[in-house]
This record gives sequence, structure tokens and C-alpha cells, in this order.
Amino acid sequence: MEKKYILTDDVIDFNSHTLHRIKAVRDFDCVKAGDLGGFIESEKNLDHDGDAWVTGDARIFGDAVVSGAAVVTDSARVTDSARVTGDAVVSGAAVVSGDAVVSGAARIFGDAVVSGAAVVSGDAFVIDSARVSDSARVSGAAVVTDSARVTDSARV
Repeated sequence: MEKKYILTDDVIDFNSHTLHRIKAVRDFDCVKAGDLGGFIESEKNLDHDGDAWVTGDARIFGDAVVSGAAVVTDSARVTDSARVTGDAVVSGAAVVSGDAVVSGAARIFGDAVVSGAAVVSGDAFVIDSARVSDSARVSGAAVVTDSARVTDSARV
């Protein structure tokens, strides 16, 4: 496996985690060698395979993993044991935490939160201040917006 990024000496402390800004060391997808990315705690947070990338001031830490062709950008956070994979995008000030999974072509935007053991997949959107939590599932072309809450074992 050829590395696609390195951890730089540009370090921040966030929620008792030391996060390193990443720097691309080879071209892939829309990323060019030398491009600076967002912040991760360790190489276990961002897969070297595929086109996944963390950019802006996004922060990935704990046991969280970004893989596939997923993108986490702006000031978004992926924490705990959460997974963002496939072609998913997490942006804005969105948070994916707990054991949550965001996959497929799902989009998590704005101040949205996906937490607990929730799963957002397919072409689903969770935007604005919406919340998906517990064991809830949002899939297909579903859109959860505004201040909507999808909780417990709900399916959308």
C-alpha cells in the first residue's frame, strides 16, 4: 500500500486529542501532492486506499474511520467509532459520532448530527439542524431537514 498522505507537525489539541494536519504525498482524485488536508489523530482515521480525504478544518479522531471515496470537509467532525465510507460527504459543522455509519452517496450537511448506532446510507441527506440517533436508519433518497429528529429504531 502506497501512502497518500503524511501527518504534519501542524498540531492542535481538541477534546483531549492531539490532531495532526495531513498533507498529500501523491495525486489522487482531485487531490494533488502537497495539498494540505484537515486534522486526524492517527493514520488509522483515514484509509490510504481509495480516494477518501479530509480537508478544511475537519477533525477525525478516536477510532473513527474515513474510507472509500468519502470526503469530510469544512469544520465537520467524525469521532468515537463512527465510519464514513463509500462516496459519502460530511460537511459544514456536521458531527458523526458513536458507532454511527454514513455510507453510499449520503450527505450530512450544516449542523446535522448522526450519532449512536444510527445508519445513513444510499442517497440520503441529513441537513440543517436535523438529528439521526440511537438505532435509527435513514436510507434511499430520504431527506431529513430543519430540526427533524429521527431516533430509537425509526426507519426513513
